[in-house]
Amino acid sequence: MIRSRAQESRAAIEKLYITMRHLFIRGSYKPLGVSGESLIQALHVLQPEIYGLINDPERVELNGLLYVLDRLPRGIEECRYIKLISREGYENSSFENIVPAKRRRNCYRVDDMQMYVEMTRGRSDIYDILTHLTFLYNEAEKIRNNALDHKGRETPDWFKLRELVEKEEREEECDLEAAYSYLSNVLSRTYEETREAYERFATDPTRHSLFRIVYYLGKLSIEEAQGKDDREVMFSNTLRERIGHHIYGELWANNIKAILAEKDLITRPIHVISANLHSFINTIYGYHALGRSNYASLEQLAVEISQNKQPKLVKQIREFALKNGLTEVVDQSGTNIAVQIIDTAQLSNGYIAPGILQPDVDKDQSPVLLIMDYAFGEQAYECMDELLKPYDEEDGYPLRIESISIMGKAGILEGQKGDIMIPTAHVFEGTADNYPINNDVDADALAGHGLAVCTGPMITVLGTSLQNKDVLRYFLRSSWQAIGLEMEGAHYQKAIQAASRIRSSINPEVKLRYAYYASDNPLETGSTLASGSLGLDGIKPTYLISFHFLQQIFAEKVVAELDS
Repeated sequence: MIRSRAQESRAAIEKLYITMRHLFIRGSYKPLGVSGESLIQALHVLQPEIYGLINDPERVELNGLLYVLDRLPRGIEECRYIKLISREGYENSSFENIVPAKRRRNCYRVDDMQMYVEMTRGRSDIYDILTHLTFLYNEAEKIRNNALDHKGRETPDWFKLRELVEKEEREEECDLEAAYSYLSNVLSRTYEETREAYERFATDPTRHSLFRIVYYLGKLSIEEAQGKDDREVMFSNTLRERIGHHIYGELWANNIKAILAEKDLITRPIHVISANLHSFINTIYGYHALGRSNYASLEQLAVEISQNKQPKLVKQIREFALKNGLTEVVDQSGTNIAVQIIDTAQLSNGYIAPGILQPDVDKDQSPVLLIMDYAFGEQAYECMDELLKPYDEEDGYPLRIESISIMGKAGILEGQKGDIMIPTAHVFEGTADNYPINNDVDADALAGHGLAVCTGPMITVLGTSLQNKDVLRYFLRSSWQAIGLEMEGAHYQKAIQAASRIRSSINPEVKLRYAYYASDNPLETGSTLASGSLGLDGIKPTYLISFHFLQQIFAEKVVAELDS
């Protein structure tokens, strides 16, 4: 029987995760050894959309390279040895803490050849970085092949690229146009593609130049091929012992509960919100601090802040908020999930936000909003599971969780970037687990604001970087009729169901709200995650969902519609 491409791709995903788990247990592997080659071959079979030209034997994938390096520490391309560690005290050392631009990881460059990367967000984080590293090594092999001729000698372009990088490190000027030409031959890309890629890499001054990145990727690959030291990925013993034991999630949750108790908020009705940390603050305190009196003016405020037109506004809102009910919980646990607590009893004039009245209750019964930043994959289960446990487990003192609202970004399967998805269920890819949801989000209320609103099942995937069109079309066109893919939904729901239906630590009728905005469309060429962020286009869906969550939380007191 001939397998379909979707079946081959799903088998490749399974092979990748089984191999990664084996390597993690073993403790180390060489990227071009037998195990490393197994990962590369599985990635070739899968052909993830985000990695574009990974199967091209000569052309280096530039969009994928930028995507990956935004999520890995600066300088990792120069390191022969990469070690994944737990939180082991390096935060108190003199080593510089290198945090990637688009992934919250603490990383430490120990010496010229060693990079330590802290893994405190669960298995999803480990799988994520191993997938990115596998792609990186695959592209390094292409660079090596392009840098050497058929006799293994350096090409003139590679020689010139080395001279260029040495000049760059000495901060000397160079002829950029000639440099693009040398680099284009090493990358096997056109001059124009190379120039555009160089400019995209140069937008972040903390990132090394494309010249330097390509040179060092190729240099280490060439040295290994010549019989010098092999590259190696290692896992610390402490990381292998701690993974899966909720160590960081427990510390995180206990700290939050201690602060709630310290501020006499622990007995109040609590509404948990998982979202970004700016939209709710700006929506609530933009109204109270700045007098932005309707939704449209709050959306405009977000645009002004994003464009940095009014740099004083962020400071003004924050200073006002800290004096009027906001508590910022800075994460010290290692989860890298910051939290904001808003005591609505300290909001003046009887309103939460434009058109949303405060409940008519005594101040000691006013709702508390607990807003947590985005979790990452399996970490969502760890943190939500610990948060929903009783405050004092010995006495079994439960929290008064009134609602849980999850706003996330996800890939959409039939729609555009910026559109909104309302899940009716979360289906966990690669397992028999699926979680139907009684979703309290009103899809009709979100419609009619210039964005499409889709309703249906969503797939919780093991890693967004491993998805390809064949698997995604299967989920879209089969009887699943999935509308999108994300990484946290099933994990959140697993924790919520355990707390509400098994442990009985929260109200079994707790209100649940899930809403996602489309950060990408992996089925549409040019709209994958590697094609760039939403930018200002992400403001409308983010603030629309935030405002709607507040409307639903305080539903009985909503006195105005969104457009007012």
